[in-house]
Amino acid sequence: MEHDWVLYIAAFSTAFAIANVMTPVAKTLSIKMGAIDYPKARGMHDKPMPRMGGIAIVAGFMLTLLLLYRFMQHNNPVQLAGFVAGAAIIVVLGMIDDCLNLRARVKFLVQIVAALIVVATGTRINVVLWPFTAVLRTFSIPITLLWIVGVTNAVNLIDGLDGLAAGVSSIAALTIMVLCILTGDQTSVVLTATLAGSCLGFLPRNFNPAQIFMGDSGSTFLGFTLAVTSIMGVFKGYAFLALAVSMLCLGLPIFDTIFAMIRRAATGKPIMSPDRGHLHHRLIDRGFNQKQAVMLLYGISLLCGLFAIFVALRDESTLVTVLLMVFVLSFIIYFFNHRRNKE
Repeated sequence: MEHDWVLYIAAFSTAFAIANVMTPVAKTLSIKMGAIDYPKARGMHDKPMPRMGGIAIVAGFMLTLLLLYRFMQHNNPVQLAGFVAGAAIIVVLGMIDDCLNLRARVKFLVQIVAALIVVATGTRINVVLWPFTAVLRTFSIPITLLWIVGVTNAVNLIDGLDGLAAGVSSIAALTIMVLCILTGDQTSVVLTATLAGSCLGFLPRNFNPAQIFMGDSGSTFLGFTLAVTSIMGVFKGYAFLALAVSMLCLGLPIFDTIFAMIRRAATGKPIMSPDRGHLHHRLIDRGFNQKQAVMLLYGISLLCGLFAIFVALRDESTLVTVLLMVFVLSFIIYFFNHRRNKE
């Protein structure tokens, strides 16, 4: 399949511009609607912040799709419509939560409804994993629901430092975009390029010191979109390696969430209860400032993304080289941190 590189660049650039222009509008709207994040014990800021900036990301994404829709190849327009409908539900839910602080159970149920719409319109995970292929295909629907709802909440949970969720989601989106380019899925390439552009357009006013937070309206939308696009592009394109590749693309939020659930279960706390045990909290408690912690986590996300691409390409020599680079980089970071703590 021949790729329309002009379309991909247009999607990224348009989304970036719209999100950037819409961010001050989102800030004003957040204040008028009372979507304000007030300082709290486990928080990282000491003054009230507007927290519905996610609508700028959503505006960049949706308006770009609307503008470029007629230039896209539509292999399955019903599937795309299902994604848009599910995403709309997620955004409305997030906006209400940013204003009213909904219960976790209510949000979880609505997220399942949104995921069911996506599944009903043809987006499903069919993992090829011998000798369990037949069993996994039997449970295709619950596996898909678990993936979508899980990733949606995983991205939401890492939204704890200025610019963290937006930057990590940008890296994940670009990684998935590269993989979808390799598989030839144009729709997924456009969606991920658009998502990356929207995130990066929002990032300048969200990076430390932030002027606005994305809130649940942004973080859950990012997680939902990354989950669905990975199914549409990665899971369909890499068969046996699909699960490993997809988990590496979203490595930081997925593994941080898994460890959080294990940690809370081990201490007898509800697995959805908030705490200060996330990786970004631990880095802050170790003496890193917000910018240092965020840049380090960007680096980890980028390495996970590179691993995903190398695993998909099955390039053993490159993979060994990257492993060595990771080892050296880890040693340097440890040495620097250890020396700084002594000083």
